[in-house]
Amino acid sequence: MYKKIVITLSILILFLLITTPIQSLALSPSSSEIYQGIDVSEWQEDIDFAKVKEAGIEVVYIRAGQGFSYKDSKFERNYEEAKKHGLKIGVYHYVTARSTEDAKIQAQFFVSLIANKQIDCRLAMDFESFGNLTNAEINQISLTFLEEVERLSGKETVVYSNTYNAKYIFSREVANYPLWAAQYGVQEPQDNGKWNDWVGFQYSSTGRVNGINGNVDRDRYTNDIFLENTEEVPKVENPKCNYEDRILYKIRRGDTLSEIAEKHNTTVRHLAQINQIANPNLIYAGEIITISCNYKTTIENITTYKIQRGDTLSEIAVRFQTTVAKLVELNGIRNPDLIYAGETLKIR
Repeated sequence: MYKKIVITLSILILFLLITTPIQSLALSPSSSEIYQGIDVSEWQEDIDFAKVKEAGIEVVYIRAGQGFSYKDSKFERNYEEAKKHGLKIGVYHYVTARSTEDAKIQAQFFVSLIANKQIDCRLAMDFESFGNLTNAEINQISLTFLEEVERLSGKETVVYSNTYNAKYIFSREVANYPLWAAQYGVQEPQDNGKWNDWVGFQYSSTGRVNGINGNVDRDRYTNDIFLENTEEVPKVENPKCNYEDRILYKIRRGDTLSEIAEKHNTTVRHLAQINQIANPNLIYAGEIITISCNYKTTIENITTYKIQRGDTLSEIAVRFQTTVAKLVELNGIRNPDLIYAGETLKIR
């Protein structure tokens, strides 16, 4: 009888193990004290920070720039208004580097944008668009950027990453820097096997906060996001690459590398080399490539797309790695469900 009971229990336990879904372990905050926050850029347009403060927001991360040359058009206003209304301020840079040399230049550009400003939070690296880079290259670029930012600014840094990249892309060396995790629709970000905790958690991209028109990213932060040294960021020398001599270009449907090279007075070989394109005849719409500063060009932050018959705004947004809301704002579209073939859309 005893043996039968043991066998029956063993079978039941095995059955439960097989049929019960395994719940992913959650990543915990680095401390119990939590601050309510948002992160913003020019896409939120003019923000009423007085109302944002009244809504209970304590921390705001502000995009300073992107890549080699693009300064967020609302950065100065966002910084001044957030500072005036007593919010804790963090800043981030959207990294597009394709080499460690690029990473150093972009780090220098980032620090030059925030020079002479008092920042309260760790300086954030937002590196999430990798093109054809290998994991090893991604991590080399990340470490170079983070190290250079800390060297130039004298401030600590933080890595912004979604759960997939944290788990499968970023290395344990990168995980030596604190994590600002992004994962939506969950109470806590999933354990990624590298970081032990988070200092920032972006839990929604469709948050609503009084004082901001439309959606805004919502975040929670721990007190480990804050800098000990909040003195002004020192000035740095201009990057060795003249900003106006280098641009980023978003590949459009129908583009060829030879046409892009001709348009920007460069060569296919050069573009393939600096963007690590294995097959110059195979490029993808929506990817962003770098045009080197060795060739004189004009800054191009906006691309255009001619609407084709059957297109929808949501399909175009996915194709160009943007959102319907951004397309609507940039093009002044009143009805997102009503677009016309032959019209030209601006895309940024």
